[in-house]
Amino acid sequence: MPTKRVLPDKDFEQIIIRTNRRIRNVTMRVKPDGLYVTVPPRSRSSEVIEWVNAYRESLLEKFEQVRKRPIDAEYRIDAPCFKLSLAPGRLSFFSIKVVDEAFTIYYPPQTDFSSEDTQRLLRNAILRALKKRAAQYLPPLLDELADMYHFTYKRVKITGSKSRWGSCSATGSINLSCYLLLLPSHLIDYVLLHELCHTKEMNHGPEFWEILNQVTGGLAKQLRKEMKNHRADF
Repeated sequence: MPTKRVLPDKDFEQIIIRTNRRIRNVTMRVKPDGLYVTVPPRSRSSEVIEWVNAYRESLLEKFEQVRKRPIDAEYRIDAPCFKLSLAPGRLSFFSIKVVDEAFTIYYPPQTDFSSEDTQRLLRNAILRALKKRAAQYLPPLLDELADMYHFTYKRVKITGSKSRWGSCSATGSINLSCYLLLLPSHLIDYVLLHELCHTKEMNHGPEFWEILNQVTGGLAKQLRKEMKNHRADF
């Protein structure tokens, strides 16, 4: 029995099926590149399709929220801490300008937005803009919160991680994803405070949540729940 199968699908493009000997129930999760289904051993592909069809409508709603949409001339990012737009340029290459902390990507005449190369170039340009703005915005904010609540940390690094908003090492070094800038400002504060709390408690035990509750006005669990509605991507 293969541990991974890929089935084509008209809605999700592909259904990726993985077998896990340690589970008894089917789990399904949508990602930008398809639907991921984890099943117990000896589950047939036909059974998987039946399970998917039973929840297809609700899964499709989630898939529409996470799937990557092509970037075109009307593309905008209008987050509280990061602004970006596209505009036609006169040069034969893409360029980026920053005015009042807002980024504008100028695209050449006759740009083919349906091209995979163009999409890749634009996504890389947006990621560079995110990292640049994050390096300007996040470290001073981390310092401000650390001073306000009497935390100390060793250093901070800005990353392009999509799997983790932030992390803190046992030595007090903090990593922050540039994608934090796509969050509402109060959730950016929450993530930074979360990592600062790890400088005192590395695990997620009761003492950690007690500290985080103290610096978030008792809203730690509520903010953690709110974070689940957001993803690290643009």
